[in-house]
Amino acid sequence: MKQETSTSNYSDKSVDLSGYNNDWYRRQIGAGRLKRLCWYLVNSTIFFHPLFAWNGLKVSLLRWFGARIGRRVVIKPSVNIKYPWKLSIDDNCWIGEHVWIDNLADVTIGKNVCVSQGAYLLTGNHDYKSIHFNLVVRPIVLQDGVWIGAKSVVTPGTIAASHAVLSAGSVATQDMLPHTIYQGNPASAVRERNLTDQS
Repeated sequence: MKQETSTSNYSDKSVDLSGYNNDWYRRQIGAGRLKRLCWYLVNSTIFFHPLFAWNGLKVSLLRWFGARIGRRVVIKPSVNIKYPWKLSIDDNCWIGEHVWIDNLADVTIGKNVCVSQGAYLLTGNHDYKSIHFNLVVRPIVLQDGVWIGAKSVVTPGTIAASHAVLSAGSVATQDMLPHTIYQGNPASAVRERNLTDQS
C-alpha cells in the first residue's frame, strides 16, 4: 500500500543556505588564523598520518597548542582533532586509530577512558528548523572509566557518566548513566557494567 504524506502542517518556507552565517562562532574559536593554519598542518602531517606512531611528540604538540593532557595518554595514528585548545584528556587514556574528535565545542575526557577505533566525538550540528541551517555547538564530557566503542558516535551535548560504555557502532544521543552499557541507534541502556578485579 502506498503511504500518503500529508503536507498540511508544513511551512511554505524553504532552506536557503546562501544566508548561512557563523560569524558568531568565528569570534569564539579561541585562536587566530595563523594558529589554526599551523595546527591544520601539524594535524594532517603528524596526527592524521597512518604511519606516525611517536606518541610522546603528539602529546607535546597537543600541549603546545593549548590542550590539557594528563600522564600516560596514548594517541594512536590516524587521529583527527579539530581544535586542541578545546580538548582536555586526563591520565591513562587511550585514543584509538581513526578517532575523530570534531571539537567545535569543548571535549573533556576523564581518567582511564578508552575511545576505540573509528569513534566520532561530534560537538557541532545544525538547526534543522532554521531556513539558514544555523550552526549549533555543544560540549561533550566523558567521565572517568568510560569506554566509547569502535565506530560509535557521541553527539553534541552528551555526558557519559562514570564507567558508562557505548557499544561498537552505536550512537549516543542523550546522557549515559554511570556503570551502564548502551547499544543501538539511538543508543539505549541494555545492562549494567559490573567490574571485577579478575585478570
